Amino acid sequence: MDDRIDAVLDMYHERMHAERELRNNAAPADRSEDWRDRQLLAVGPETGRLINIIARSLETPNILEIGTSYGYSGIWLAEAARASGGRLTTLELKDYKSAYARDMATKAGLADHVDFKVGDAVQLIGSLPRGIDFVLLDLWKDLYVPCLEAFYPLLNPGAVIVADNILYPGGEPVKRYVSAVRAKPGITSVLLPVGAGIEVSRFEPTAR
Repeated sequence: MDDRIDAVLDMYHERMHAERELRNNAAPADRSEDWRDRQLLAVGPETGRLINIIARSLETPNILEIGTSYGYSGIWLAEAARASGGRLTTLELKDYKSAYARDMATKAGLADHVDFKVGDAVQLIGSLPRGIDFVLLDLWKDLYVPCLEAFYPLLNPGAVIVADNILYPGGEPVKRYVSAVRAKPGITSVLLPVGAGIEVSRFEPTAR
């Protein structure tokens, strides 16, 4: 990490703290219909550092982030892409979130290592070429399994998949994802109590 990246992460962490305070103190009636869309709801620093470590360990990785949101996890992944000679492709449904993420990546000096794509995640995955080395899955939970079905055929041997929010908020959609990813040929997988809980999976080519 360098000073520009640290400064951008500090900005995100300050926003996370402020939003957490508002969530803790606001009554449900005070929340507008789009309040969730305006929240970072990011993976958090522990998960961010872990995905950075994993992605950095890969050689020139083709990194896919499904769910850009406001770009916090993308900073960790873009830094890993820069350090390892790889590239990050990040997918987001809302154009204003993608624009915010691009601006923050520019402030961090990382935008040249990122391809920002806006649209439906499953459709966008379908337009990508084979050869994915790392996936971060962090969008609406009912889309986890459809996204898995879309990107699984594109995985390189040794690819790593990290899915967030397995323990919190959890629920049936992530349970279905865990069952689905563990049932895929060639996948070994483990649940780690990091952040909100992450399912870390690796594609083993000899078992496909």
